[in-house]
Formats: sequence, C-alpha cells, structure tokens
Amino acid sequence: MGILDGKVALVTGAGQGVGRGIALAMAREGAAIAIVDRNAETAAETVVLIEDLGGMALYRICDVSNSDEVNACVTSIVEALSTVDILVNNAVDARVGIPLQDVNDEEFLISFASGPFASFWFMRACFPHLRGGGCVINLRSGTENQSMVGYGAYVAAKAAVGGLTRAAAREWGREGITVNALVPFALSPSAEADLARQPGRLDALYRQLSIPRTADVEADVGRAAVFLAGPDATFITGCTLSVDGGGSFFA
Repeated sequence: MGILDGKVALVTGAGQGVGRGIALAMAREGAAIAIVDRNAETAAETVVLIEDLGGMALYRICDVSNSDEVNACVTSIVEALSTVDILVNNAVDARVGIPLQDVNDEEFLISFASGPFASFWFMRACFPHLRGGGCVINLRSGTENQSMVGYGAYVAAKAAVGGLTRAAAREWGREGITVNALVPFALSPSAEADLARQPGRLDALYRQLSIPRTADVEADVGRAAVFLAGPDATFITGCTLSVDGGGSFFA
C-alpha cells in the first residue's frame, strides 16, 4: 500500500532529471503517472522504469509553451486515466549564460512561455479535476534569490511561478486544492552542460551548502514532492519547500 494509491499524477518534463525523479517517487507510492514531455524517447524510458517498478504510466508529447497543445494533452490524459489528482509543473526551457542586456525577445519569452505561462495553462486545464482534494506542485529555482549572472530571463520566469503559486493557493484553497512549490538543487542535463563551461563553479556552490552535494532527483526531490501530494500535507498551501542542502541560507 502506498500513500498515493488510486491517485493520478501528471508530471511535466518527466522524461529526465527532476521530473523523472518525481514521477518515479510518486509511482513507488502507488500513483498512476502521466508523463508529459517533448521527447518521445526519454518519455518512453520513464514509462519503462515505472512499469519495472510494477507501476502504471503513460506518456503524452506536448509543447508546453502552446496553450492549445496543453489543453489537448490534459483532455487526452483524463480520457485515458479518468482524472488528474496531482499536477507537477516541472518542465521549463531557458537560454542561460547570456548577459541580460544581450537577451533578445525570443530568448526572454521562451522562459516565460515554458515556465509561468505553461504552469498556468496546465493549472487551468486541470482545475475541474483537481477540485475537492487535488494538489499542484510548481518548480521554482534557487536562482531567484541568488540572481546568478546570465540567468536573468530564467530568474524572472521562476519568480513569476512563485507569484502564481501564492495566488492560486489563496484562490483555490476553498476549492479543496493545495498549491505549493519546490526549490531543488539538482543538476538537470542543461545545468550540467552550463556548469561544464564554468570550471570550479560547482565546487564553489558546494562550499556554500550545509550539505555539500546535489539532490538525488528521486530520493530527495521526489520524496519531497510525495510529501506535498500526500495525506500529511493537506493543511499546507502557498508554501515553498527548499530541497537544496541549505542553499537558501546564502541567498
């Protein structure tokens, strides 16, 4: 018996990294997982990993920066799995490593379209199914407080996700929906590539952490998401949980 038995979780960007870790952790607790990603190969890999655990999963390909595709994706998932009880907005695209004055319109808008806009579109599409006990978990970033050089558009987009989370928590609490956020310190493939271009940067980050390592995407971040989606967090809403080894201390 898992604490998410009978639940359906929709996780965006679950083909790899943090999204995959959250999907696996929730599957271990009994949730059926709807994986939303733009990469069919990695999405299918996550499905196989969940099935190997004895869980149930399916995937849908979706451009999360397109509201029509988001609506169609949620409709398809509900047709297949009957509902959505847990929504995890993890997917994001961003152009980083660019000084703010050199960021063009397209690069700036990419972060917003795939971040707060996509999160809102999924929340709006899932709302009728979430009412009466559902849960939304949005992914934020420690870069909001650190304001890392070259991350201007990404920082602004993630800060907007924070505002959206608080607004939805205020409005949707009486609809029986909790809305919270996670801030993980975990390395996605894109983050690893960016750090590879900055020798010594990762070691410098570790020196500032209370627990000098990156999060395990399933055991650390995934389990935190399970907590927020589970029965022990039904009176928690509008909060941001940092899973970052103490990174919030030096913000």
